[in-house]
Amino acid sequence: MIELSKKLLRIVGQTNAKYKMFEENDKILLALSGGKDSMSLAHTLKHFCSVSPLNWSFKAVTIGYGIGENFAPIKEHFKEHEIDYEVIETKIFEFGQEKIRTNTTFCSFCSRMRRGYLYTYALENGFNKIAIAHHLDDAAESFFMNFTYNGALRTLAPKYTAQNGLVVIRPLILARERQIRDFAQKNELPIMNEEEACPAKQYGGKEPFARADTKAILVDLELKNPKFFVSLKSAFGNIHSDTFFANSTQDYNDDE
Repeated sequence: MIELSKKLLRIVGQTNAKYKMFEENDKILLALSGGKDSMSLAHTLKHFCSVSPLNWSFKAVTIGYGIGENFAPIKEHFKEHEIDYEVIETKIFEFGQEKIRTNTTFCSFCSRMRRGYLYTYALENGFNKIAIAHHLDDAAESFFMNFTYNGALRTLAPKYTAQNGLVVIRPLILARERQIRDFAQKNELPIMNEEEACPAKQYGGKEPFARADTKAILVDLELKNPKFFVSLKSAFGNIHSDTFFANSTQDYNDDE
């Protein structure tokens, strides 16, 4: 029996009300990695689907990388809880070994390949939305990494339409990672460990440092200001675009 977190459900409910995550006749494909975030989102989607006055459905899909992953515990768990689930077996790891140069990261290549398989499956099987289990901590990390390393002010949108017409939604985007972790641990969800689920760990190439460094910075900022994430969440929806440098001919008052 899954014990749903009332606080987590309230946050997702507020996110749905604000961004219209779940709509009439939606057919949603959940990108399930097997980690705590996507496993928690699967049960959250099941709850909202069962209580929603609207007619919509979802299915969870995992992209296998061809590294000998054991998906049996997840398959058994979802069968027990009546969640539609499928594993798409691929040769991403094999392809990566052929294409990735020595001492480079596997992550960006893996991400592009995984997204391609997901989009193809969704389009071929009549899905109109893809659900991803990113949370507020992910959005914060993305924001800091982009302006620190990429020279851009951007983060993870709660909802957007991809070029192929699929709508990508992030129902957990306003939730904190610790809330999701608590839910997964309390319900003893079958979580795939990183060594088993991540091709980069088996590839043996250069591991990315930017995310780890950014996580450490965010931990320090929150220690110094306990309301840091509250302020950051508010800032993500309070953009003063006229005070930036995107258009040099724009007039604005920087004395405010």
